[in-house]
Amino acid sequence: MLNSAFAYAVTTILLDQTNEFVGVYDVEEGWFTHVNPAGVRLLGYPSAQALYGDPLRSLLPQALTAAEWQQLRNQVIEAVRFEVETEIRRFVGEPFWARVEMTSFFVEGAPFFLIRLTEQNRLHRAERDLAESQRRFEAVVASATIGIVVCDRAGAIVSANQMAHQQFGYPDDALPGLQIEALVPNAAGRRHVQLRESFNAQPTVRAMSAHRGDLTGLRRDGAVFPVEVSLSYFHLDDALYTVAYILDVTDKKAAERALIAARERAERLNAELEQKVAERTHALLTTLEQLEQRKNELAQALAAEQELGELKSRFVSMASHEFRTPLTAVLTSADLIAKYPAAEQQPQRLRHLARIRQTVIQLNDILEEFLSVGRIEEGKVEARPARLDLPALLRETTADVQALRKPGQSIATAVDCPGQVWLDPSLLRKILVNLLSNALKYSGENTEVTVRVVCAAGRLTLVVQDQGMGISAEDQEHLFERFFRARSAANVAGTGLGLYIIGQYLELMGGTIDLQSELNVGTTVTITVPYDDHLVD
Repeated sequence: MLNSAFAYAVTTILLDQTNEFVGVYDVEEGWFTHVNPAGVRLLGYPSAQALYGDPLRSLLPQALTAAEWQQLRNQVIEAVRFEVETEIRRFVGEPFWARVEMTSFFVEGAPFFLIRLTEQNRLHRAERDLAESQRRFEAVVASATIGIVVCDRAGAIVSANQMAHQQFGYPDDALPGLQIEALVPNAAGRRHVQLRESFNAQPTVRAMSAHRGDLTGLRRDGAVFPVEVSLSYFHLDDALYTVAYILDVTDKKAAERALIAARERAERLNAELEQKVAERTHALLTTLEQLEQRKNELAQALAAEQELGELKSRFVSMASHEFRTPLTAVLTSADLIAKYPAAEQQPQRLRHLARIRQTVIQLNDILEEFLSVGRIEEGKVEARPARLDLPALLRETTADVQALRKPGQSIATAVDCPGQVWLDPSLLRKILVNLLSNALKYSGENTEVTVRVVCAAGRLTLVVQDQGMGISAEDQEHLFERFFRARSAANVAGTGLGLYIIGQYLELMGGTIDLQSELNVGTTVTITVPYDDHLVD
């Protein structure tokens, strides 16, 4: 305890020399032994006794941990005098910010703190908050991954972040003071000054490329590079300032050119493939004969390699059925055409020619599935994300499969995707065509196939539901294996590759697939694919 002389001196200081909070803090006891009346009122206590008896024994809204208290205690004792700004709680009333001055001293070897609180006024808090806000703003702008340039009404650059200097090849702090036209190729020819004045007359927040087509920027060394620019504005002291957000899209443009070239190459390859369908049909007939001749040899070889043998056996069984039936139809139609030589028999000839054409398309689809499996397993298929309008894709895909509908069948669609997404349109189209083809193929007449598409939280969810024959639980375990066909679909044409290919495409796109089915009720297939939407804002 303090001796009486010391207590008298302290009491005199507390009562006579300050109107602010002053108190003596017993470090060992962990609470105040003396607080002046002004301090008691400042903290909202009804009396000094209520303060001394407060069970919380802390002025902070959240008490310090033992380690934090020990660290603070050592700091004050070592520094003798220690200052800090912090939030102080009141016994009654809202917390407030204050400057805390702590001075350490010892009485008979026991440590004490003389603590003084000075409440910070609103102006001081506002200045502190403004300074902190400005520091945060400067940090965000400085570290932004896009160029940010601020100009006044006359087009003079008043500030630019580090990324803008890097994009245009200027040293740090070299852009302020220049005219914005220094960053625009052929600014005079483009009438950039008139465009700037037009913007000043009616400033709006917009993307320049949305109205001006491809934009380019001019580097300090004279090089020109593609950019995307968005404009905003603000007023300060009645003066108008324009803010340009600049993105260097050199890599993006290169990727777009590469994508166009790849698409053109794919179109050429598809055209060549169509020209060779007739040749491959003849080759497939020969292949089937050879497969029949080597059936016994394959059975012996497959006994040594069970997994590979099972796979090849499935291929032989599928190919024998799937190729023999359409080829027989082609030969039969060809024979029948010869029986209609008269001119008035042209409708009969056209009917059989149409059957031949449809059968050849069926064979081409089977070949395409084989080729797709080969390209996937050789690693030649990659996901190539691009801007994708899902409602348009769904309309086009639904139109493509209309010819597969049986009498009375219909397709109902629902799309909840407010904007474009960034996904591979080719892979998604193939997945959707395959799912719709299966739904129509394995459903009876006068049934409905529903397609629902939802975009939310960066994930595309596509659901295809039919009212078809369904799949047994036992067969569902093998649906994504190559050449596997459910027993319920044994009498329906198919290769057993469709779901396998869909699974591989989804793996490339980082997506998942879920299949729920019940015999004689129908099947629901749900695929989920992550996508980026900030790239197409």
